[in-house]
Amino acid sequence: MAGSSRGPGPRFAGVSLDCADPAVLADFYLTLLGGETLWQSAGSVGIRVPGVVLAMQRVEGYRPPSWPGSSVVHLDLAAGADLDGSAARAVTAGAVQPDHQPDPRWRVLLDPAGHPFCITTMTPPGQP
Repeated sequence: MAGSSRGPGPRFAGVSLDCADPAVLADFYLTLLGGETLWQSAGSVGIRVPGVVLAMQRVEGYRPPSWPGSSVVHLDLAAGADLDGSAARAVTAGAVQPDHQPDPRWRVLLDPAGHPFCITTMTPPGQP
């Protein structure tokens, strides 16, 4: 229940992304978004990027989601006013832009592990 006085509850800690190679995926997001590496092991890499902590986790037999078609949680990234430039930067960093683009205000891209993510000029009120 919102506003409950039962004491503190869980807090948002970050987003975990399953993948075959955590180091490759971490490098992609650091190149695209900037930030810093928090930890690195054979099985995972944690990075802090502006706004969130991302944890890349090695999963044996990892298979990427399919786009379009899989129901998955995905990242939405703000492009500022330059949607095409931001999408091009993501492609240069290693993303793939699939043919299916459902809305001209967004660019759906796939990170090196195949996770869809969106870049948009639309941001919630109060966000830069």
